Amino acid sequence: MSTWDKLLQEAKPRGHLVQLYKSDEYLLTKNVSDYIRDGLNRGDGLLVIATGEHSQEFARRLQGEGTDMEAAVSDGRLVALDAHEALEQSMVSGRLDWGRFDRAIGSLVRQVAGRPDRTGLRAYSEMVGVLWNAGHYSAAIRLERFWNKLLASHAFNLFCAYPIDVFGKEFRIAALDALLRAHTHLLPSGTNGNLETAINRAMDEVLGPRVGDLRLLIKANYRPSWAVLPKAEAIVLWLRNNLPEDADQILSRAFQYYRPLHPPAAAFAKQQG
Repeated sequence: MSTWDKLLQEAKPRGHLVQLYKSDEYLLTKNVSDYIRDGLNRGDGLLVIATGEHSQEFARRLQGEGTDMEAAVSDGRLVALDAHEALEQSMVSGRLDWGRFDRAIGSLVRQVAGRPDRTGLRAYSEMVGVLWNAGHYSAAIRLERFWNKLLASHAFNLFCAYPIDVFGKEFRIAALDALLRAHTHLLPSGTNGNLETAINRAMDEVLGPRVGDLRLLIKANYRPSWAVLPKAEAIVLWLRNNLPEDADQILSRAFQYYRPLHPPAAAFAKQQG
């Protein structure tokens, strides 16, 4: 089992995980479904705040694996909310408000975590992703601060997701510094090292003899004040920040080599349907 799989399986209190899923929607479905299933198997309570489309994908996969979702909801082990509705409940005059958020979301955290038969609490939320997708970047970071305030007072685990493409220009330090600082761990955007393999192959071809020295610089520029980063994502951020003239070519080529090891989530849903 990889370190990243362990993070999802164990879901330690006050861990704040984030996944960027635009390059591999299937991986998001797999990781969130595993997170929910493992939590139910361990006796944890679950709070799941997702878009309608993703909720259907998670439920389809879990039910296909034999997880009784209806029973989990009926006995209070799992509470599900629509991400858009949860955002509306957390706002006053179109602006996020801590009091409204605490009444709408914090009360559910306390309700689910406070049950005597629960061993812990896991929360998955796409509220920040909805804001980010709409271009409300500062609001997404404000909401992360609200979540971290809840994490500081209640020992639960939080898993967030953003529709950000690691190959795109939005995945760069200037745009993501506050986002990364708000989390403890950034989950890999690929599986089994396939993303790292694609990036390294592209770097070898584009940079040629320079690549060895540059890899040493990348390793030396790790920033511990951020979330813990997978190696592939750390390389991309370094390239965007330090080699902007080469980054586009490298990542464009890496995208051509990158092949997620699993089918897209939509294809999986079709197979199961």
